[in-house]
Amino acid sequence: MSNSQNGVQLSVAGKVALITGGSRGIGAATVKMFCTAGAKVVFNYQKAKAAADRVIAECGTDVCAIQSDLASPREAEKLIKTVVSNFGRLDFLVANHGIWPPEDAPIDQMTDEQWRQTIAVNLDSVFGLIKHSVAQMKLQGRSAGQAAGRIVIISSTAGQRGEAFHCDYAASKGAVISMVKGLSTELARDGIYVNCVAPGWVATDMAAPALANPKTRDRVFGTIPLGRVGKPEEIAAPILFLCTEHAGFITGEILNVNGGAVLVG
Repeated sequence: MSNSQNGVQLSVAGKVALITGGSRGIGAATVKMFCTAGAKVVFNYQKAKAAADRVIAECGTDVCAIQSDLASPREAEKLIKTVVSNFGRLDFLVANHGIWPPEDAPIDQMTDEQWRQTIAVNLDSVFGLIKHSVAQMKLQGRSAGQAAGRIVIISSTAGQRGEAFHCDYAASKGAVISMVKGLSTELARDGIYVNCVAPGWVATDMAAPALANPKTRDRVFGTIPLGRVGKPEEIAAPILFLCTEHAGFITGEILNVNGGAVLVG
């Protein structure tokens, strides 16, 4: 895998990244791309140990997988401590993990348990990850001309325009967009960049049940001007870019990677 084109090299050599949800889909593609670009990477997985082992086998020695059920700020703190213990520092946080309950749930029928679980995984744990990552990045400080740290949060088109029958997911993804906007100004003086990548439909395990249904698939494709869903690597590359020095004047940005869907949906 190469991440250079037309003479521009996306390098994060010598940096340490934490990428959550890194065993499959967008997360796995991001782990591989960061490793190719020279980073040392820690990623977490919840249950998919075999998939995590395959990612490690592809990436080599400078990658570490940690089993972690990210459903609270406390679990997030443990994960940050593990990263620092393994590699001595933390330069990048990519908060990629999340859940999307696939069954439609009208608001008057959505269970309290579903709401709490979605918010816990998609929002509460992200708060914990950012809180403890920022503390570590501030402790490390910044060297001349260098960022103290870079944070990329993965949101969704649903976080910007909502999603009928999935208000729990849309609310959680909209909340992280607001966090990015506020934190980018709060942390700029500390040399910490905060940005967001917002995918649309991507060919991942999470989207597979919906895309396997011909009726749903046709409806999804009809909302995407480019006429297809994204590939995980097409989301991973913008994430990597935002962690390089080429993005040195970008913070507080919501980078849509959705084939134009957010404009017409």
